[in-house]
Amino acid sequence: MQTSTPRRQPLEAPRSAGVAGIVFALLLAAAIVLIRLGIPQGADAVTTQAPDPARRSAVQAALMLVPFAGIFFLWFIGAVRTHVGDSEDRFIATVFLGSGLVFTATMFGAAAAAAALLDTAHPAGTSPSRPTWDFGQHFAYTLMTGYAMRMAAVFVCSTSVIGHRLGILPRWLTVLGFLSTVVLLFVSSIVPWAELVFPAWSLLLSSYLVVAGFRRSATAPAS
Repeated sequence: MQTSTPRRQPLEAPRSAGVAGIVFALLLAAAIVLIRLGIPQGADAVTTQAPDPARRSAVQAALMLVPFAGIFFLWFIGAVRTHVGDSEDRFIATVFLGSGLVFTATMFGAAAAAAALLDTAHPAGTSPSRPTWDFGQHFAYTLMTGYAMRMAAVFVCSTSVIGHRLGILPRWLTVLGFLSTVVLLFVSSIVPWAELVFPAWSLLLSSYLVVAGFRRSATAPAS
């Protein structure tokens, strides 16, 4: 006699994942803005060889935020995967997890490059040579915009696919995720400040998950 296995309920919006995603988005956005202001790139960097005390403090504040942004991002990934459980597609889930981990590692690498640039900016009260400053600046921005943001694009795309397949994301949010993927893949390394698309998308997605979780709790019948 065969016993029927209870069918797993569709994925619900995990409130804990939404809260973690909101904190991550705010921390990452703040870190990006502070780094952009403290270590200019492009035309703004032509007349800037070493940061003044205000810019140096801005970058140091950003470097303090990055580890906590990574922690909350990993919390966000873990909460989503735990809630998906057996319903997840192994291929998409692997891409989702892998891109998230590589993004975190690359983001930490960019922060370390920025920290190294600051540490060599004023040895014994002197300024670094122009080639040293240019190399450190270019290295930090290449890690952030060229590699970390492309891994973020893969993460956004895989998250949108998972949300669409399991029916937890509305069509407009899925489309927005795919548009964000294109921007992060092809625009972030060319247009300054375009990397803010990732924390903006994360904030929007996480806010939707939190609101959806509260709505579901309000409409659920009392047991």
